[in-house]
Amino acid sequence: MKKIINIAVFSFASFWLIGCSDDRFNVLPNDQDSPETIFTSETNYRVVVDGAYDAFKSPTYYNGDTGSSIILGDVLADNLILNTEGRQTNKAAYEWSFTPQSSDVTSLYASAYFVISRANLVLDNLNKVPYTNYMKNIEAEAKAIRAIAHFDLVRAYSKIPTQSVDASSSLGIAYVTTFNPAIKPTRDASVIVTYDKIIADLLDALDKINTTNGSIGRLNKTSILGFLSRVYLYKGDYSKAIEYGEKCISAYPSVGSRDNFINIWRDASDDGELFTILNSNVSADNVNVGVAYSQDVSGIRSEHNINYDLFTKYKDTDVRKTAYILTANFGSTPYNNVVKYRVRTGSTVRGVVDIKFLRSAEVYLNVAEAYMKSSTANPVRALQLLNALRVQRYDASYVPGTETGTDLLNAIYLERRLELAFENDRFWTIKRLGQPVVRSDYGSLANGGGTDVPTGSLKTLPANNFRFVLPIPQDAINLNPNIVQNPNY
Repeated sequence: MKKIINIAVFSFASFWLIGCSDDRFNVLPNDQDSPETIFTSETNYRVVVDGAYDAFKSPTYYNGDTGSSIILGDVLADNLILNTEGRQTNKAAYEWSFTPQSSDVTSLYASAYFVISRANLVLDNLNKVPYTNYMKNIEAEAKAIRAIAHFDLVRAYSKIPTQSVDASSSLGIAYVTTFNPAIKPTRDASVIVTYDKIIADLLDALDKINTTNGSIGRLNKTSILGFLSRVYLYKGDYSKAIEYGEKCISAYPSVGSRDNFINIWRDASDDGELFTILNSNVSADNVNVGVAYSQDVSGIRSEHNINYDLFTKYKDTDVRKTAYILTANFGSTPYNNVVKYRVRTGSTVRGVVDIKFLRSAEVYLNVAEAYMKSSTANPVRALQLLNALRVQRYDASYVPGTETGTDLLNAIYLERRLELAFENDRFWTIKRLGQPVVRSDYGSLANGGGTDVPTGSLKTLPANNFRFVLPIPQDAINLNPNIVQNPNY
């Protein structure tokens, strides 16, 4: 019986029209098709690959209110505080009270495998047209998409290799390399096995992918280099993190200039972006990333506010304080609100913004940290990279830092927190460093006051606590008993 690519199952007809300028690609919708009819031309492969990119916007990858990657990496950590005046969305994640049965922490598990299924559909059908350079690039994009989604899964649902002495030998995730809804895969024997598969896909993609693919909404050689720096840093292979990160920096040296920085978060500039999930044109279908942070109700009604301890770490001369934070009232009470994803320039539609999946600033920080931890440490280069970032975040009065040793490494960690706040990094960084989450003694008000100071079980998540590894959803295990649940759930 012919397999039908049904809009109800794979949502091919929901490929959103993406773009707000000529350099952004459009993904055109199609009706129900089978692989035999859709995979007949190179341009059709492009449609399906672009649909795999679009799947990153599925709930709750980078869409929706609850458990979205927009907020997950920060609400689990110490960058945010739950505002009891809000709807208390993402409360289970904030309280670390999630279970395999709960769907209120994240649906990343299902959403990431949805992305992977779209990528694998392309890879399974490459032999239906001649293998030209065009198709080689299509293959590379699909493999890189598959690798990136698997990486997001493994850092959430497995230990991170640098997290603890037993992490590398702990269970990985199921690395799925074919499109087969009936398949019942098992988890990789170790997390290192999963990382090696991710790296193999990325390296193959690097070899085959175009230098440019016409849009920051598509992967290319430079962005793959950046992702390799990320994956190798998490794996603890610091020499490789340096090797690929330096190549990325050489190809794209801008970290996003101070003059452009606010516009980056208003979709008026792409400076410093390596890979971006492009949101729909406001005049088309208004795909919304959700209101995980705030709603416009009697001012700004925030679900979670910026932890005052973090707020005070942003100097007034730091352009990120303006780009990321807005102090505004809900009713008559002032709060420090996250506005990274609030609105794009020229629009009043809230939440219809592009998602900056990978920026060159992260690569600078990856490489700087790796230089400090490599067997052939190079603190001089680490400081040079750190200062190159800092000089573009502070005003003209900034004097480049001169830190050395432990002070330099701590400065890199601090800059990572400030730069990547609210970009799904903080919890995973704490996890890979094997540190505890320790929340401050401040409440949610703009001045750090309030009666909602984290205490007791909300105050600290001890290092290597089992909850640093999220539970596999019970629904997924019910469908596939071959998937082993994580310990203690």
